[in-house]
Amino acid sequence: MIDVHFVPTPNGHKVSIMLAELDVPHRLIQYNMLAGDHLKEKFRHISPNGKLPAIVDPAPKDGGPPFPLFESGAILLYLSEKHDNAFMPKDLRGRSLAQQWLMWQMAGFGPMHGQAHHFIRYAPEGQDYPINRYRNEAIRLLNVLEQRLHDTAYMAGDEYSVADMATWPWVSAVRAIQVDLEPYPAILRWHAEIGQRPGVQRGTEVTNERNLAKLRPQLNEEEWSNLFGENMLRSGQ
Repeated sequence: MIDVHFVPTPNGHKVSIMLAELDVPHRLIQYNMLAGDHLKEKFRHISPNGKLPAIVDPAPKDGGPPFPLFESGAILLYLSEKHDNAFMPKDLRGRSLAQQWLMWQMAGFGPMHGQAHHFIRYAPEGQDYPINRYRNEAIRLLNVLEQRLHDTAYMAGDEYSVADMATWPWVSAVRAIQVDLEPYPAILRWHAEIGQRPGVQRGTEVTNERNLAKLRPQLNEEEWSNLFGENMLRSGQ
């Protein structure tokens, strides 16, 4: 039974989708980040960066002791490799394309959309420059994805892969940064098709509590500190 240290963010849903698609027994251990659950020292032994999601595999393929993993993209690759390279093309070029687009999501699409979310939804109002900067970059990356999906069924080509799993939850969240997907017909086609997969539906059953699901969540001083401020900073020292 794999333990999944989890919050229902796009990054968290990457991992819960993968486990549901694999039909692997797992347990979601939900964290209250507003209360600072992720700042505890015990969690740092699982996720040195203090970020969610993370997993602990009690039965790694090497037969050794339970193995903790952090970073959502690394978790997807680990689970794929453990399960006979599931959701990874078998040919060299297809496999490389899946890896390239997964890295694109991890290094670009996710972080840039995440920054747009921060400045649009959480930062004190009046932050025009960073809002424009990150929203424009989020849109530019959507244009990159649209062009790719105009040419192929899935991000790595003809096969649904870990790259699609990693990107789909972030595309699902674009409404929160006031982006409409109507100008992106290829993305809409891809998003709707993947959204019909039973594993994707099961993997996204857990959603954020009402406050965090708002377009503009309301945080008190302690909650802000746990997410973005001094409490978060001190926890890594």
